[in-house]
Amino acid sequence: MANFIARVELHSASYEDYEKLHATMLKKGYSRTIRGGNGVLYNLPTGTYVVRDTNVTLDVALAAAVGAANEVGRTSSVVVFEWSQASWQGLPKAA
Repeated sequence: MANFIARVELHSASYEDYEKLHATMLKKGYSRTIRGGNGVLYNLPTGTYVVRDTNVTLDVALAAAVGAANEVGRTSSVVVFEWSQASWQGLPKAA
């Protein structure tokens, strides 16, 4: 099982473009929230997504994120990382 973090930057994008990206990334298995070791759910920065405990490869995870970005109809920059631990500061708690 693997965990991935994806960062997607849409070029010349509007708020509505990012809302469409969020919905499309969700359909591809990515989430905009991350759960801390304290059990609290936190919102990730705009354009940042996680997928946890998946059986896909890094290449498949990247292809899913690129596909989601392409569906928005904007050019984009996409990077996907495999991770086993994460630490953060300043993320707002999810509602």
